Amino acid sequence: MNKQEAKAAVEALLFMATDSLAVKDIKEVTNLTTTEVNQILTQLKEDYQAVDKGIKLVQVNQGFQFQTKSEYRSFIKAMHKPKEDNTLSQAALETLAIIAYKQPATRSEVEEIRGVNVEKALKTIQKRGLVEEKGRKDAIGRPIIYGTTDLFLEYMGLSSLDELPPPQEFNEVDDSEIEEELDNEPDA
Repeated sequence: MNKQEAKAAVEALLFMATDSLAVKDIKEVTNLTTTEVNQILTQLKEDYQAVDKGIKLVQVNQGFQFQTKSEYRSFIKAMHKPKEDNTLSQAALETLAIIAYKQPATRSEVEEIRGVNVEKALKTIQKRGLVEEKGRKDAIGRPIIYGTTDLFLEYMGLSSLDELPPPQEFNEVDDSEIEEELDNEPDA
């Protein structure tokens, strides 16, 4: 296969992929070397950065995929109006954040942090494809462990989990501090 055919083959694979495509998978199918695949990916990235292109090649996690350029997303949204509300509830967002930072995490670990049952929120974010089962924990009852998906990275606009902002540390407020603040307030 010559260089143009190899480039076209990689482009076709990326176009048909529903998830990000890893270099090793491209190598396996095309019989190209890692260097050749990386060179083609670099060329394709440059090709699709052109102003006259509506899509771009991006790295997501350990793979690559085509995505719509942000300036054209409004056209895509107009064409494909979602059938359901795309927003997540506060409970679902909190559950998703805990899993993103703690993963892999079991449902009981998430419930311990949130202090409430997360069954419904967990089902919602699983249904949306933002988290998935990653296996089972080697513990009593062998609970399911959850982790985020590539769709989560896309949803959050991240290329890897390393781009997550550092979690904020929350200081517990001592009840005596609250009482002291109330004592110092002027009487009404």
